[in-house]
Amino acid sequence: MTTEAIIISLLIGAVAGGLASFVMNSKGGIIRNIIIGTIGGIIGSYVLGLLGISWDGILGTIGTSLIGACILIFIGKLLF
Repeated sequence: MTTEAIIISLLIGAVAGGLASFVMNSKGGIIRNIIIGTIGGIIGSYVLGLLGISWDGILGTIGTSLIGACILIFIGKLLF
């Protein structure tokens, strides 16, 4: 993975995590948003894959990560 790809992944994670935090009324900093957005991308890809849905492009990646991040925050709120 190139340095450029890593930076893009971190930016997408930060955007998706920030949007998910806003949507789910959750607080956190940029590092938390990056982590939630990145893990959300994995969760979102899995869930949408089960439903047979796939999005292309940067907006699709952000949307997939956003959905997964919202699921992650929802589960976190249930547990804590």
